[in-house]
Order: sequence, then C-alpha cells, then structure tokens
Amino acid sequence: MKPTGQAPATVSITSGKGGVGKTSLAVNLAFALADMHRKVLLVDGDLGLANVDVMLRLKPAKTIEDVLLQGQDPHCALTRISDHLAVLPGSSGVPAMVAPGSEKRSQLTDFLTCVMAGFDVVLLDTAAGIGDDVMWFNTFARHTVIVVSPEPTSLTDAYAVIKILAGQYGRNDFKLVLNFIENAEQGRALFQTLHQAAQRFLNLDPKLLGTVVRDPKVNQAVIAQTPFLHNTPGCPAAASVRQLARAVGALAADPAV
Repeated sequence: MKPTGQAPATVSITSGKGGVGKTSLAVNLAFALADMHRKVLLVDGDLGLANVDVMLRLKPAKTIEDVLLQGQDPHCALTRISDHLAVLPGSSGVPAMVAPGSEKRSQLTDFLTCVMAGFDVVLLDTAAGIGDDVMWFNTFARHTVIVVSPEPTSLTDAYAVIKILAGQYGRNDFKLVLNFIENAEQGRALFQTLHQAAQRFLNLDPKLLGTVVRDPKVNQAVIAQTPFLHNTPGCPAAASVRQLARAVGALAADPAV
C-alpha cells in the first residue's frame, strides 16, 4: 500500500461498558469508510479478549501478540480484507497482553506507527472500561469517539471515561455516538443528559458525531459473523453507519478538526 502523503486520522472507538455494540459499530464503520474509497486500518485494541476476527470469520496467521511478544514483522500481522481495508487482529486469552507494561506500550507505539503508514483512517476498537490499555489507545488516537447506549449504566460509565481522560490525561475533545436509539427524541435526551453533566462538572463540550438506530438486522449480522452493512445494505442501521462514516471521513479530510 502506497503512502498517502500525510499521517492518517487516528480514531479510537471506546465505551465505558460492554454490550453497547462498540465492536460491531467499529467493524461496520470500517467497511463504510472503505466503500467510500478511504484506505482503512481497523485495529482490534482489546488486547486480552479480541473479537474483531470472530465477527468477520477471520483466521489470522499473526496477531498483535506475535509482534509484541515474539518480535515478528509488524506488517505480517495485517489481514487484508480488500484493497481499501485491512485488520490488525488482537490477542485473546493471553495474560501477558491484558496489561502490557510501559516497555510493551512503547513497542506498540512504534509498531502501530509503522503499520498505519499509507492508510487514510485508523480505527482503534478498544476494550470497554477504564483499564490502562483502554486509556493508552484513547491517548494514542487523535480523536476519541465514545459509544453510548440508552442504558443508564452506559451513560454513567461513559461519563467516567470522559472524566478520567480529561482529568488524568488532559484530553478535552470528545465525540459521542449514540447506538441502539429508538427515535430522534430518545437520542436528543440521551445526548443532552451526558452533555450537560460533562459541561457542568467537567467544563467540557462533547460533540455528537452520529446516531445509529436500533435494528434487528444488527444482531442477525453478528450471529452470522458478517457486517450488516453488506449483509443487509438497505437496513436502517446501515444507513446510520454510512452517515456516521461521512462524519468520520470529514475528520480525516480536515487535519484541523
């Protein structure tokens, strides 16, 4: 893959809790951006319980584990999906990868910087929660996207992620994606609740990047291990993700954003 001439836009896809559809969203967003002819690298940043490969029925020959623990060539860990999309698989069930120390994180920085050259957009699908590895991926990325569902625990945990990244890591630019939304009214209320809390208690102004509607086709695609964007391209969730992809594409197009 030839270099594009500028550094890629790095975007973390993160959440305070599991079960909000974060990885499914990251996978389908990657496909939507690739359909827009963006060169996309999807990184499975869940270093202990990776599942992007499971969602796509991939059988990667190499993973992040092989590079960090065995010193193998970083480029050999990339799994090519198409001319415009590659996946960097994570590891699963490897205790040494669950909480890598500073030396491994330094290696990971060099590794990612090496393999992402030539891509337009790098999506980092982090683990859920506030673990050190989650925080690391969020600070490595230029743009932090937090996925929130209507569940009250999702809201409180998303707020916790924002609070920690702002208070301990100096981040102040957060973008929200609302997932599993029933209607526009629910979406507005959800965003206003989190936005008001961040503004009042943290003096922050998170932005709404996009909303994805609740759609039974999403779970069907997860079970079938295929992106709903291609499995059922006419479904409402697919339309939502395409719109979200345009918003992410705008981040990549404008280095000042």
